[in-house]
Amino acid sequence: MDESIDISTANLLAAVEMGKSDAMQELLTLHRPYLKRVVQLRMDPILATRIDASDVVQEAQLVIFKRMDDFLRRRPTSFRLWIRQHVLECLIDEHRRHVTYQKRSVLKERDLADASSFAIARRLMEDSPSRLVRQMELREQITDAIDKLSENDRQVLSLRHAERLSNAEVAELLGIPANTVRQRYGRALKRLHQVLTDQQISLDGTLQ
Repeated sequence: MDESIDISTANLLAAVEMGKSDAMQELLTLHRPYLKRVVQLRMDPILATRIDASDVVQEAQLVIFKRMDDFLRRRPTSFRLWIRQHVLECLIDEHRRHVTYQKRSVLKERDLADASSFAIARRLMEDSPSRLVRQMELREQITDAIDKLSENDRQVLSLRHAERLSNAEVAELLGIPANTVRQRYGRALKRLHQVLTDQQISLDGTLQ
């Protein structure tokens, strides 16, 4: 998680507790991109033809607003993990409402989709504009490589890269020590590198 966002979140939470006007709206606005990213990574393709990810986020933000006092009183988890839970619950409700015949749960970590693969591609490569085209070309290749990884590897890469959660947040979410997350994440990256190497794909998007 970006340190500036972390600091801003803490300051805004304090402002909300003090009853300062507009603090709640600023807090929701700050985290809206994250909530939308979480929804987009898990939204069923059929559901996506019927509603927009922004609709799910808006519904979740209404729930978050109504339950904010309870969060401030109990502080059950970090704010970002708390709002993540609410937006996933709203996504489940929409899935049941619009795609009732499908049985798989949207809460289960999906295999990394294009958005996740692109996030990983950008992390593995330099972010210079001159490499954007190469990043786009790598997306499909990285998706194929990720499909060859274990479920645990895909999960930690999704949480760390696609959702951009910190090691501490992933540890809390999965109920494992932060050191285990760091080790699992490091191993997952090494395995991904190895798969790409085996496919003769270098990180600058060219064949080895």
